[in-house]
Amino acid sequence: MRIRIVHDTVYTYEQPARGLIQILRLTPRDHDGQHVREWRIEPSVNGRLTAREDGFGNLVHWFTADDPTDALTVRVTGEIETFETSGIVRGAVERLPDLFYLRDTPLTEASPDLKTFAERVAGAAGERDPLSTLHRLLAAVHDAVVFEPGPSSAATSAAQSFEAGKGVCQDLTHIFLAAARHLAIPSRYVSGYFRRDDGGDDQKAAHAWAESLVPELGWVGFDPANGLSATEAHVRVAVGLDYLGAAPIRGSRMGGGTETLDVALRVEQVQAQSQHQARGQQTQSQSQG
Repeated sequence: MRIRIVHDTVYTYEQPARGLIQILRLTPRDHDGQHVREWRIEPSVNGRLTAREDGFGNLVHWFTADDPTDALTVRVTGEIETFETSGIVRGAVERLPDLFYLRDTPLTEASPDLKTFAERVAGAAGERDPLSTLHRLLAAVHDAVVFEPGPSSAATSAAQSFEAGKGVCQDLTHIFLAAARHLAIPSRYVSGYFRRDDGGDDQKAAHAWAESLVPELGWVGFDPANGLSATEAHVRVAVGLDYLGAAPIRGSRMGGGTETLDVALRVEQVQAQSQHQARGQQTQSQSQG
């Protein structure tokens, strides 16, 4: 599948913000399940954009604005070719040992109720086959917690979302991670994009799901918000122990007063054959002229 993405993150400040720094985890990498055909990051104000790699192997850009500004738009445009792998991720950059992804964080620490939930799912899986357990966990989280689109908070923990019984994709992912790690299955947070099949090209936010380590298969993606394994409709951008390690944008500033954030995102499938035919017709027209 060929997927085109246009993602605008728009910040407006009550007063000009000084010393503006944004850390951008907005650039996907190639692996066996996806190929980056083109990708651009375009801040709306003058500044310096520096590329690095973080400890997880994510591509990270640091943007530092040259001057104070009362508004900043970070635009991402790109085209990704994805391939169906049944959710299995191979060929990705790995910088950390697998067991690192058993670590709890404040956002993914399991409450007693969440531990009981995970153990009940594992017990129902019988022989505790990891893949079977993870598929049952995926379905259980999807059924127990209502996906409710809307504003999200980076401070909401898995335990809080599980108790509330609702949340956005990052909340359901945190719950899945907390349960899987309690069952001693290394698991990590993934941020990226999802091409919906209901005609909803225009979206309000990027997407999040989990990857868990399955013996003899490797890392496998599980999307509890949609109740399915990762597919060719998922564009994988960054990984971390939780949202904070893979957040698309995090930053700091001095002054600026009240900040307003708006997001405009379009994730659409590109018909490669139509593009090829269009280019051919254009070439033919030019040669005839």
